[in-house]
Amino acid sequence: MKPIEILKELIKFRSLTPSDDGAFNYVSMLLADFSEDRFELNGVTNAIFTKRFGQGPHLCFAGHIDVVPPGEGWASDPFKPVEADGFLYGRGAQDMKSGIAAAICALAAARDFKGTLSLLLTSDEEGEGIYGTREMLSKLREQGALPDFAVVAEPTCEVRFGDTIKIGRRGSINGILTLTGIGGHAAYPDKCINPVHILAPVLASLAGHDLDAGSEDFAPAKIVITDIRGGSQVVNVTPKDVRVMFNVRGGVGLGLKDVRDYVLRLFELDAKDALCSESESCGKLEMSCTAQLRAGASLHLALKSSSKPFLTQRNSKIVQKLSASVQKICGAAAELNTAGGTSDARYFAEFGVETAEFGVRNDTIHQINERVEISDVENLAKIFIDLIENFG
Repeated sequence: MKPIEILKELIKFRSLTPSDDGAFNYVSMLLADFSEDRFELNGVTNAIFTKRFGQGPHLCFAGHIDVVPPGEGWASDPFKPVEADGFLYGRGAQDMKSGIAAAICALAAARDFKGTLSLLLTSDEEGEGIYGTREMLSKLREQGALPDFAVVAEPTCEVRFGDTIKIGRRGSINGILTLTGIGGHAAYPDKCINPVHILAPVLASLAGHDLDAGSEDFAPAKIVITDIRGGSQVVNVTPKDVRVMFNVRGGVGLGLKDVRDYVLRLFELDAKDALCSESESCGKLEMSCTAQLRAGASLHLALKSSSKPFLTQRNSKIVQKLSASVQKICGAAAELNTAGGTSDARYFAEFGVETAEFGVRNDTIHQINERVEISDVENLAKIFIDLIENFG
């Protein structure tokens, strides 16, 4: 069973979130000697393929079959794989049907594993991710069947294949700060309360500010401004309000209250000066705060934790064994880091599963003419095969 041939077939499925477009039926055929459990919720299909070889740990390979829309401008049909110059082109070639193909190849080749092997797939990772991996893991916990270790086959490598293993991810906090004053004629500023003028003195302390110093595993948590808007786009009317949108990516230990407290301090406020409320939905925390400013304007801050950070220790068995397999096949040690966006690996960590991420290069993910180097896919399968053979 060749991984590149599996990948070609997987690319043919138009598995736009949250549809698998029949891809799970194809996987089921390839892993016919694995037991299969599918779980559908709100239009999302999840599946786990499991084979118990004997007593020992449960090692799970995981990923998502769904892809982002292809967009316009492809040189060929994005759902008809094209092989050229050592590359395979198609939507999902890197993100992340290549990882699934390599995992299937490794699992199908397994003959003597001291424990249980599985493949967990979802069709809801590129979207909200609410009814996908997290719900599947919750179901497995109810059954007492959670994995002990997991490899999420996301495309992790940067410059060369084998250069990066991700052992964690930063959490993501989204914020919307709204200052509301009194709009009016620009010729009579004394009759207005201009929220932009209130924002201006503190903006430099908000934009690009590091909320912590970072650590060996995580870069500093930086406030990144993503949008500022207000006013009516005319030159003689002062705005009633101004809205600042921002994002913070932070490591373990950074929470909504840390962001809230810093923003309030910029306006000479603290938590007791604001009316704040918290809520949680689908594992995502939200906070809302309202306060009056001395200048007569009002402040409203909305924060939402869209994903939680996680970190797998460097001496974890999954990290050590995966690192050894990568070095064996690639001939060089991989860097262990936590850079990049979010992935479903965070859900495994949330359920206490020691998790690492490793896959092909990520230089064309979500792009027009997405492609993967064929040798990378072949070597990824070899790494997963070696990991299984030497995991005991």
